[in-house]
Amino acid sequence: MKGLLVRASLRHLGRHPWLTALSLVGIALGVAVVVSIDLASGSAMRAFERSTDAVAGRATHQLLGGTSGLPERVYRDLRVRPDAPVSAPVVEGYAQATVGDRRTLTLLGMDPFAEAPFRDFSSGASGDVSTLLTEPGTVLLSARAARALGVGVGDMLPVRVAGRDAKLRIMSLIAPANEDTARAVESLALMDLSTAQELLAQEGRLTRVDLILPGGDAQAEQLRATLPPGTELVRASARTGTLEQMTRAFRTNLTALSLLALVVGMFLIYNTMTFSVVQRRGLLGRLRAVGITRRELFALVLGEALVLGVVGTVAGLLLGIILGRGLVGLITQTLNDLYFVVSVRRLVLEPLTLAKGLGLGLGATVLAALVPAWEAARSAPVTTLRRSTLEDVSRTRAPKLALMGLALLASGVGMLNWPTHALLPAYVGLFGVLLGAALLVPWLTERLSLLAAVPLGLSFGLLGRMAARSVRTSLSRTAVALAALMVAVATTVGVGLMVSSFRGTVMSWLEASLLADVYISPATMVARRESASLTPGLAEHLRATPGIAGSSSLRLTHVQVNGRLTDLSAVDLSHTTARPYRFKQGDDASVWRELESSTDALIVSEPLSFHRGVKVGDTVQLATDRGLHAFRVVGVYFDYGSDVGTVLMPRATYDRWFDDRGVSGVALYAAPGQDLDALLASVRERAGDTQALLIRSNRSLRQMSMEVFDRTFTITQVLRLLAICVAFVGVLSALMSLQLERARELAVLRAMGLTPGQLWGLVSLQTGLLGLLAGLFSLPLGVGLAYILVHVINQRSFGWTLRLAVSPETLGQALLLALVAAALAGLYPAWKMARANPALALREE
Repeated sequence: MKGLLVRASLRHLGRHPWLTALSLVGIALGVAVVVSIDLASGSAMRAFERSTDAVAGRATHQLLGGTSGLPERVYRDLRVRPDAPVSAPVVEGYAQATVGDRRTLTLLGMDPFAEAPFRDFSSGASGDVSTLLTEPGTVLLSARAARALGVGVGDMLPVRVAGRDAKLRIMSLIAPANEDTARAVESLALMDLSTAQELLAQEGRLTRVDLILPGGDAQAEQLRATLPPGTELVRASARTGTLEQMTRAFRTNLTALSLLALVVGMFLIYNTMTFSVVQRRGLLGRLRAVGITRRELFALVLGEALVLGVVGTVAGLLLGIILGRGLVGLITQTLNDLYFVVSVRRLVLEPLTLAKGLGLGLGATVLAALVPAWEAARSAPVTTLRRSTLEDVSRTRAPKLALMGLALLASGVGMLNWPTHALLPAYVGLFGVLLGAALLVPWLTERLSLLAAVPLGLSFGLLGRMAARSVRTSLSRTAVALAALMVAVATTVGVGLMVSSFRGTVMSWLEASLLADVYISPATMVARRESASLTPGLAEHLRATPGIAGSSSLRLTHVQVNGRLTDLSAVDLSHTTARPYRFKQGDDASVWRELESSTDALIVSEPLSFHRGVKVGDTVQLATDRGLHAFRVVGVYFDYGSDVGTVLMPRATYDRWFDDRGVSGVALYAAPGQDLDALLASVRERAGDTQALLIRSNRSLRQMSMEVFDRTFTITQVLRLLAICVAFVGVLSALMSLQLERARELAVLRAMGLTPGQLWGLVSLQTGLLGLLAGLFSLPLGVGLAYILVHVINQRSFGWTLRLAVSPETLGQALLLALVAAALAGLYPAWKMARANPALALREE
């Protein structure tokens, strides 16, 4: 008997290839989006971890200094101690190759005599490694990087470091036999310590000292007690942990947005399985009548769903891998723009990610099929044999579902208002709101379709009334399609309003922050904040350009704040009256008065204040070159340039506590009446060609900043489109289900004289009504989602305060999108119905 049931199920799926295919596409798209995002972001983080591990080697701890690193004497003094631990000096930085694929290279300066316990890069090397010590400007490069750059042993490799051009001679190529090691060193350039110091303008300084402390924490504490001021001992794994924490919110948001496509796909599975039950109501009723148990019937429907789930999920995994290859570049660019330098050359297929995708696909399919399977199993044979029963049940159940929806909405709002910084409750609340709104759809559809019958009847006559009535009489079908389209369009509205609100807030912030006329900085590799410096003396030279009424300078670097790596900005505003900062906490005049009168005061950005619970009046510990020092927070300012958090202090305070005298950028204020183009030309002429500089006007810098912003949200727009694609498939599937289900009813209408054109009009009116209802439902839900994204999700993820701006254009576009999606999805069913032979349709029954 079981064999017969299985064959009957497979035969049913085979008889409706288009519907089966649409279901598979829905599952595959949902799984593909989740898997592709997971693989792409995982590949980027894995590439970063591999390169970090390769650079750290077997070190257990590291000695770090202030913003300018460690003086060489710290390492020298450490080596002559009686209890000296195993140690190695390191100078690390970044350079961009100017040939081949122009990749970013990690420069690692080392002492070959101290390297053996930590890193063994000489294995697999071709060429004479010893020349690193005897010839300046020489480098070891991975064989893969050399091929991509089009260079070989003995060739010169042109690079750009902080805007300065340099040439390195390749003395040897590294080709590790181990694949993981080969990937880790793929973008690594190894050189002698002195070569790296010269290249990075770090003469006499070290980035860090690597240590191996077999005694663990006890030995670390003994060493820490004897370190000079300004030197900090940390675990080697702390850096990776800090940077992983920095990107956690970004990756969590991507994953949550990708899961939305899977949720929309679940509507599609539910729709397909319900149709499968409804269309075979006669067969299922006869099976129950001849003795098939409820359990066997339940297993039959669930088994069909599982078959669809397996095929769709496997297809989704393959599609996810293809999609991931395209998304990895977008995610890598965003990480480079916002967080850290990472070079991802290929997609890494993690078995855990693929297994997770498989579990999500099958789990979502089975979950969506539970209700149809339960409905098929619980119905009495005589009830199952009647078609009208399901619709009667659907209409009767609609008010109960609406009450459940209201309860879910209330619980979702409660989760969103839970006083916590955690993201999980926020996303649980968000999905609660989505599901609650979806449960309101059947009742709202029934009410509104009744109301719509009057205007449609007045406008289109009998066909208009029939179209409205058909939506109501097929509530079990139309409500699911409407819910899927509503969720997808509402997502478009919510994300669109969030992005436009974010964009508007950032533009206002840029207008208030970019007050100068000309901005000068070294040409860096990525848009993120880097600690690259102008050539010594260049800043003063440029400040003296004729036609300048005032100027300011900025130093961007990184410092340990309360034990965590944090951006630090030091500003010199002594040559201008402009103060380009807006405060969330603190009065402008009193904040600047305190900053200028004390060398122990600073201000913090809004994200740092939010994530670390720092407010005005608190103190923060900074690892300065004079040792740990407590600074008083006198203000919290708005900053949308970094979600990691920044501390800002006057240049005088910075010079008091740090030895670094670098300048990262200069802002020039033109004198009244000064022609801006002439001033830019004059600045470029004074700058010369000693260092590649970005010399930009206020307008071009603002434009570049917005380009980075738009690039950051490209991945979000891709996910929005994919969610709409899944919903489109859902509407098409529902309309095809209706067409197959109502074949006899429509055949009777054709036999009574309804022309193919009128039948086309009937279907078009029905799909238009579905699109209109979905659009109307999606507008309030979309605005609600935008509010949640802006004021809850974004706040908890990044710590930014945004102003929600509801634009009529976005709402109008959403309504149009719903109408167009429904109209396009109805084209094929309308064509199919109009061409159907009435005699054949009647004979089949």
